[in-house]
Amino acid sequence: MDKNLLASVDIGSNSFRILIAKLHEDGTLQQIDQLKETVRLAGGLDANNNLTKESQLLALEVLSRFSERLVGFHHDQVRVVATSTLRVAKNAYEFIPIANKILGFDIEVISGVEEARLIYIGAMHSLAYTKDRRLVIDIGGGSTEFIIGSGYDPEIMESVTMGCVSFSKKYFINGEMTEQNFDNAIYAARGKIQTMEHLFVKQKWVASIGTSGTSKSLYDMCIANELADSITLDGMYKLRKILIKNKNSKNFDIPGLKEDRNPVIAGGLAIMIAIFEEFKINEMTIADGSLREGVLYDLIGRTTDKDLRITTVERLQKRVSLDLEQAHRVAKTALMLLRSLVNNNDFDSNYYKLMNWAANLYEIGLAISHNDYHKHGAYILDNADLAGFSKPEQSILADLVRSHRGSVVKACESISERRKLRMRFIIMIISLRLSVILNRNRKDLDSDVIKSIKVISKSGMEMIICSKWLQQNPLTYYSLKEEAEQWEKNNITINIVGR
Repeated sequence: MDKNLLASVDIGSNSFRILIAKLHEDGTLQQIDQLKETVRLAGGLDANNNLTKESQLLALEVLSRFSERLVGFHHDQVRVVATSTLRVAKNAYEFIPIANKILGFDIEVISGVEEARLIYIGAMHSLAYTKDRRLVIDIGGGSTEFIIGSGYDPEIMESVTMGCVSFSKKYFINGEMTEQNFDNAIYAARGKIQTMEHLFVKQKWVASIGTSGTSKSLYDMCIANELADSITLDGMYKLRKILIKNKNSKNFDIPGLKEDRNPVIAGGLAIMIAIFEEFKINEMTIADGSLREGVLYDLIGRTTDKDLRITTVERLQKRVSLDLEQAHRVAKTALMLLRSLVNNNDFDSNYYKLMNWAANLYEIGLAISHNDYHKHGAYILDNADLAGFSKPEQSILADLVRSHRGSVVKACESISERRKLRMRFIIMIISLRLSVILNRNRKDLDSDVIKSIKVISKSGMEMIICSKWLQQNPLTYYSLKEEAEQWEKNNITINIVGR
């Protein structure tokens, strides 16, 4: 067995998961394999908080299958953690020894605070590194963790005994969706939050991050139903109405909601609404990393303040053998155009980074086929596991790569189906498309080729290019004029001037 392979097993209250990753010399982890099985262990607790025989048997069957995947791993390469349900189950002491024997590794029942710490570490390693303070929320099957931290260091950690499985079971009996059931669940969740709210409300954080299944499901539902570009309170109120309209979780066929989430999404939604209302959160994005990633990073005890996204992009370029010189040419020109067209005070610096990475990866689809390679590239960026990138960031990369060639109208329509097409994003698309055209000869542009580019009106810009260079490159000149004509159909003027 490769000694650089590590594994974490998360025995959660809703699902059991294995994550296997390879440790690289720079301290980063590359996911190799993952397994997930929905067990809903929290639903197997009886009125006296004992795990039923049926729930134990199901759990042991899953662990038996997991044990096969862990054959060959040494004990120092694996960490197994159990969370809320095994913390509260009165007969856990009977179940755990049997489970240890079947799995082949010892289960560690961690405290709520330890769970919160590991969740924070996992979430932060899946996002761009920053010293800014962030609030991380993880709604699990039986508990919800709240963490505020900076960098990789969690500062305030709390765990509250409410989860999507336990709340769905208690407040949405037999899957019934009613206004009263939602009100009861939300008020109950707010009551639990208020007992520890004072620890958080006076803290200042710059972003709210959701992790794990409930947050990801709510994010996917907000996007798929065109309610918001992230998790918002208004979007969740609308989701609540959609669930109530369906009357029962057995009837759910809602865009963005996976079937295995149907029985527990109502409880998770009620808890998240309560969190937003109590903490006065406006919007929340999501992180791919959570408990199981945190367990791995804690296992190796390594952190780095290098932006993980840089490493991810470099590895992706190397994996598909991209023309790096061309990628750098396009990125350099695209960033120059973008900086000339936007007001830096009104433009988030992270968008410059995303533009740079999109330009460096714009030809990634060639690894599949030259035909429609921009669409292939977008698919890769939308669906690949890109360590350090949030889902919204991956979506931006994918949309930029998809839009860098082809019909402007179709590109804008495609983006509009998934998000609001704001002017700042249109400018990013224009910058990348113009850069690709200007660098089509795959030769370095002299510094005096592009004399200037500037905004001349609310929806107009002027680009002055060396007239001699345009004469020497008639195909490029033709393509630039054709590009301007395409944007004119979208009521955006691009004047190409030779001087």
